[in-house]
Amino acid sequence: MSRIAVGGAVIGSVLFGGAAVASAQEDPSSSAPAPSEPGSVTITLSPEQVTWLCDKRLPRIERRSSKLVERIQADENTRGSAANLRARAAKERDAGREESAQLLEEKADRREGFVDDLNKINKWATDFRTQHCESK
Repeated sequence: MSRIAVGGAVIGSVLFGGAAVASAQEDPSSSAPAPSEPGSVTITLSPEQVTWLCDKRLPRIERRSSKLVERIQADENTRGSAANLRARAAKERDAGREESAQLLEEKADRREGFVDDLNKINKWATDFRTQHCESK
């Protein structure tokens, strides 16, 4: 479970860092704030770094987030899916272990809550790719 959270955090941080990279590639005549304004940062990347980001990092982010969504939404026979956790909770409840059944239900709910975040991350990666990588 913590791997999913850490993976989402890593993916999000790379994408937010990538957004800064993208702003460094954009035309200087864009509507970006002037360097003297508070909160503005200029990041410059070499063409090799941009190529690496577009060719290596973004495909891994997209692949990883898609695989996580597929696993979470899979059927009860797939280990790690929310349906699998609910089926295990039902078995626990049938065996009279209400507390562990409740914990499994809560874990399934938390896991399903990650789907929206993972879909957003995948969309951000796709948007970044179309906006900045395909135009290079």
